[in-house]
Amino acid sequence: MYMKKTLLAVLAFLPAFAFAQVNTTNLADLVNPLMGTDSKPSLSNGNTYPAVALPWGMNTWTPQTGKMGSGWQYTYNSDKILGFKQTHQPSPWMNDYGQFSIFPETGKIKLEDTERASWFSHKAEISKPYYYSVYLADYDVTTEITPTERAASFRFTFPKSDSSHIVIDAFDKGSYVKIIPGENKIVGYSTRNSGAVPANFKNYFVIYLDKPFTASAWHNKEVDAGKLEYRGDNAGAVLSFKTTKGEAVHLRVASSFISLEQAELNLKREVGNDGFDATKQKAKTVWNNTLSKLKVEGGSVDQTRTFYSCLYRALFFPNRMYEFDGKNQMVHYSPYTGKVLPGYMFAGTGFWDTFRALYPFLNLVYPSMSKEMQEGLLNDYKEGGWLPEWSSPGYADVMVGNNSASVVAEAYLKGGRGYDIQTLYQALLHGANNTGPNATGRRGVEFYNNLGYVPYDAEINENAARTLEYAYDDFSIYKLGKALNRPAAETEVYRKRAMNYKNLFDPASRLMRGKNKDGKFQSPFNPFKWGDAFTEGNSWHYTWSVFHDVQGLINLIGGNQKFVTKLDSVFILPPVFDDSYYNQVIHEIREMQIAGMGQYAHGNQPIQHMVYLYNYAGQPWKTQQHVRDVMDKMYKPTPDGYCGDEDNGQTSAWYIFSAMGFYPVTPASDQYVLGAPLFKKVTVTLENGKTITVNAANNSSANRYVNSLNVNGKPYGFNWLSHSALLKGATLNFGMSAQPNKQKGTQPADAPYSLTNDK
Repeated sequence: MYMKKTLLAVLAFLPAFAFAQVNTTNLADLVNPLMGTDSKPSLSNGNTYPAVALPWGMNTWTPQTGKMGSGWQYTYNSDKILGFKQTHQPSPWMNDYGQFSIFPETGKIKLEDTERASWFSHKAEISKPYYYSVYLADYDVTTEITPTERAASFRFTFPKSDSSHIVIDAFDKGSYVKIIPGENKIVGYSTRNSGAVPANFKNYFVIYLDKPFTASAWHNKEVDAGKLEYRGDNAGAVLSFKTTKGEAVHLRVASSFISLEQAELNLKREVGNDGFDATKQKAKTVWNNTLSKLKVEGGSVDQTRTFYSCLYRALFFPNRMYEFDGKNQMVHYSPYTGKVLPGYMFAGTGFWDTFRALYPFLNLVYPSMSKEMQEGLLNDYKEGGWLPEWSSPGYADVMVGNNSASVVAEAYLKGGRGYDIQTLYQALLHGANNTGPNATGRRGVEFYNNLGYVPYDAEINENAARTLEYAYDDFSIYKLGKALNRPAAETEVYRKRAMNYKNLFDPASRLMRGKNKDGKFQSPFNPFKWGDAFTEGNSWHYTWSVFHDVQGLINLIGGNQKFVTKLDSVFILPPVFDDSYYNQVIHEIREMQIAGMGQYAHGNQPIQHMVYLYNYAGQPWKTQQHVRDVMDKMYKPTPDGYCGDEDNGQTSAWYIFSAMGFYPVTPASDQYVLGAPLFKKVTVTLENGKTITVNAANNSSANRYVNSLNVNGKPYGFNWLSHSALLKGATLNFGMSAQPNKQKGTQPADAPYSLTNDK
């Protein structure tokens, strides 16, 4: 008996450190869509919501705990659900567009969202990528949802009631509903958006019930008894019927940005006559097939769940905005012209975040999707005249940089073909030399092109950040121009501009610093001041934003040892800050402050590549140490599992790459910089049929340093891997150890690519 109790006690603690036996046919059930949902405006642990959708699907569904119009549409610490909402929201800071909600009730009809809200518990909630279920306590109703790309199926299980209802809420700001009882059908549209759309923007929807009902339209919280149609500020419908105990009422719902007829087509194509369980199984299969491109082995249960939860997050944005018409031709509503036009369209991503790791990840593992996205960018340019920097769904006016240059250049440089790259290259030249609407093109371009930087005193916000990002963007254009055999006189312009980062380097502080029009550095200078010359960070974060020429930055700082000391300082300095630019502690500051890693602010994008820079200065073991520390401390498969905004897959893609053992510091190059793999084995199945296998048989929490690396059976000494070589298939055998190997990767020839060293 004693031995049995002891064994049970040991087993009870096993999951915390045991290696996971991964069911490779059911990876979707390892995902926790609630990871990152324990967030609020003042502190982000991800700022995510449980997205019920297919990979890159046009529509996503989520339970709604936040009031109508709140960007925090689902937060883990809430205890009431107000609706089940179709959403296209890329970020709470961007808010939503194309939204409406569905909600079951019993008893007295309640229309206003906070009035109708029902208590719920996470104990009676199931959240999967392909399925969501929750018990609504106030109504004794269980709601289930399962998605397709442009449609969804609902199953409501009601109690015995003479007064069961389903409330359709098309939201305020202008909406429409029409009830067609003879067909058990409701149609309508919502116009609610967050800007960046034409005046005729609508999200059309069609809903079918499998049960007859009596119904009325409602608006502004009042039922219009007997009225079956309403167009106005806040339109809705309430459908009423009797139910028996345990009776399931099914809804099939689809939407379209084009028309009601197109919404009907989307429903017919994607759901058809399938029952709820059939749709659910198809969705699960899609997720398992998509996730199975990466298989990890030999990690803990938590590490494995974190990996697949991050992979799930990396497969949503940008989302499809195209549909297929009655002739099965691909068409889309243009968020630029308001017209229906042929071809691809994607929306809902910010390149300031995602150029760093999300797009490199797609180019490696899902290049066919990347190709579709490049086709979509072509249509952005043709229809709107510019490439987006933030699309939601049109040109949003947020963030800095001209990072569409990196997204376009990298896709082609890493093998993307079969689309009009020449026109996209012209789009890059246009964006690099002009200021466009909202955040497109380059703000301050006339200063940048003439002075080599955007001045601090030119009344252009976050000028140093713009300068540093423009320099990398110019590098991307230079590399693409070279690959396209453009004239040397043309490409040389961008090669020279790629060195503009040097104009902001302050030799006194050995940090990047704003500079005035007269060539003098901005003063007084506080390297801990957030914002001002920088974007959501300070000089300690942005000094490393020289993705394409780290060797040039090393030279400026004074050589390898001084560079490493400067890197070390980021972790040693206390998390002090100056928030006077914002007049408040923004959440990104707070997330750095509480992380316990000094000035390192992994919760925001500017510094996320910095831990890999030790490889350029001959001390790769410090990269290995810090990468593993960040993975261990900053990511968990829990509601508070991120350390800041997840941001459209970027922060997740950092984890995915780092867990594999390498990272794209310079996206518009052929190289990944080495780190330290997290698992004993990772298998990546490429679309070309080749396989990348990462073996680290003696990997453990103690053995986190790379003692040796063999690539395809041969010793390998460089601190980088080649993308083109990986595409041919590769086996990487890492020998891991508890102590760093300070002889490996120390020579100048071992360092990754830098423009300064370009021959």
